[in-house]
Amino acid sequence: MSFVEQWELRARFARSLSELYGTEVPAYTTLVEVSSEVNRDFQAKHPELAERLGSIERVTAERHGAIRVGDIRELAQAARVFGAAGMHPVGFYDLRDANPPIPVVSTAFRPIDRDELAKNPFRVFTSMLVAEDRRFFNAELEQQLKEFIGSRTLFPEELLQLADKSIEQSGLAQADADRYLELATAAFALSPEPVDRQWYERLEAISSVASDIGGVASTHINHLTPRVLDIDDLYQRMQARGITMIDAIQGPPRWEGPDVLLRQTSFRALAEPRNFKEADGSIGTGDLRVRFGEVEARGIALTEAGRNDYDRMLRVVDERQKESGRPRPEVALEVWREQCPASERELIERDYGFFNFAATGKSVDGENLPTDLLALLDGGWIVAEPIVYEDFLPRSAAGIFASNLSGEGTVDDSQDETARDQSWMARHIGVTMHNPYELYAAERDVSFREAIASLGLAPDAVATPWTVAVAA
Repeated sequence: MSFVEQWELRARFARSLSELYGTEVPAYTTLVEVSSEVNRDFQAKHPELAERLGSIERVTAERHGAIRVGDIRELAQAARVFGAAGMHPVGFYDLRDANPPIPVVSTAFRPIDRDELAKNPFRVFTSMLVAEDRRFFNAELEQQLKEFIGSRTLFPEELLQLADKSIEQSGLAQADADRYLELATAAFALSPEPVDRQWYERLEAISSVASDIGGVASTHINHLTPRVLDIDDLYQRMQARGITMIDAIQGPPRWEGPDVLLRQTSFRALAEPRNFKEADGSIGTGDLRVRFGEVEARGIALTEAGRNDYDRMLRVVDERQKESGRPRPEVALEVWREQCPASERELIERDYGFFNFAATGKSVDGENLPTDLLALLDGGWIVAEPIVYEDFLPRSAAGIFASNLSGEGTVDDSQDETARDQSWMARHIGVTMHNPYELYAAERDVSFREAIASLGLAPDAVATPWTVAVAA
């Protein structure tokens, strides 16, 4: 019997969820079609740029999903389901600090090895409700939420056992793989079970995200995101097809310099018919607007220094836009041109971006070879290839969420925040949570050492804008 490795499980899982979501949200199919058109046209016009941040095959197949769970027990089970497909929790995101605040903390399950990412980079942004946070939920509502969430089953025991088996043996036999995919896909399908209208609306008054998590008996895909090479073109083409998009593209502005981090947009959440259980026990009809079609364009991964400066520039944009009243995209472009590194070389020089390095094969004169990274780059002995950003931006995620919420919700800022951080999450889900900066740095340092060694130099003898980690 054939054996299905985790990367293949991951690729099949992404395709299966894509097919499911396309039947549930037909506009998603349109989004995928337009994304493919944009990528094909971009590759034809700019062949030298199309694969700068990944092969066109990877970009075309790439998806990121988003789900929401109710508590740490459900998150730990989700970690097992995704772990079966070689997806590990990376990063910690606290959207309670967003504007408007959203009562969730999140992580992203994704491959962490470069070869695994190249085979299939499927990632799932997974948010967990923080029912203990008194800024959103009083003691009575917290208890009711915990009872409701504690009584439901998102992932059947058979699925969890198959997931554990895949984690243990790095894949599954064909029959087990088929069953895992069947159960895992079904776990994220929209439930036909009637929604308790009073309970749902009570949570919705606090947060639409809270009602989507704690107001229904199951979880579901909130969005499934294709990757596109020109998100501005995509935005215009979707509007031309009569699909209402959110007001803006989230993330860095479009400009002539290097693309960094992540740009995202979406079509607005569509009204989906649902059955509701009324107060008198009867079943009525209505609709919910909780799911939307997101699309993303990925750029270069930034170091912590680069990311800190990115956040600083966003604050400058906020202040300047508020003072001037000018359109935000116009202000952002102005700030980027003034303050953002204008080239990949400058990103390297300022230690703002992550890159892989490789020797070019240019002849080496041992006596005259520079012992400085930038001089080796400028002299053509090595080349730098950007490392694509594989993760998420809390502000952008919150912006997408907020653009698709049915209301602003309520927050009591007089109450203290409930402490939640990556250490807390890792301790309670029982698996290692990875720091994205450490993953990018490790990849960069391996390539650097290999490139420098091939030139006959000792890596620790070559000056770099960062400190190279000692090889294990």
